[in-house]
Amino acid sequence: MKKAVLIAGVFLALLALAAYVNKWYYPPVPISGINAKEAIDRLKNTDRKIVDIASENGQVWYIIRTENKGVSFADENVKQMLAANGWKFKQKDGSGLFFEKDGDRLIASTQMWTKKYVLVKVPENW
Repeated sequence: MKKAVLIAGVFLALLALAAYVNKWYYPPVPISGINAKEAIDRLKNTDRKIVDIASENGQVWYIIRTENKGVSFADENVKQMLAANGWKFKQKDGSGLFFEKDGDRLIASTQMWTKKYVLVKVPENW
């Protein structure tokens, strides 16, 4: 009996370790072809505040570590990124950030993914 409990305990410990290493405890990323661990690793392996993680259906997805500062911290990073390419921030409506440049309009959408990370979706043509 003790041997079975010990084996079960070791198995559960290994399973918990695998879950931690592979970030299984994070919610799924709403993008095909990338998982939570890959998205977080891309951000951790750079000193940039915002990192692209995938392109899908004409949209580029980015991830931002909010450091528990919330969506407004992420919004400022998106504004800075787009302003560096000539886009002028106009307004925020819900999770959408509206920008204009040379008569064109761009909408960046933010999504609080976890309390530490925000996902941002921006059209590819920006």
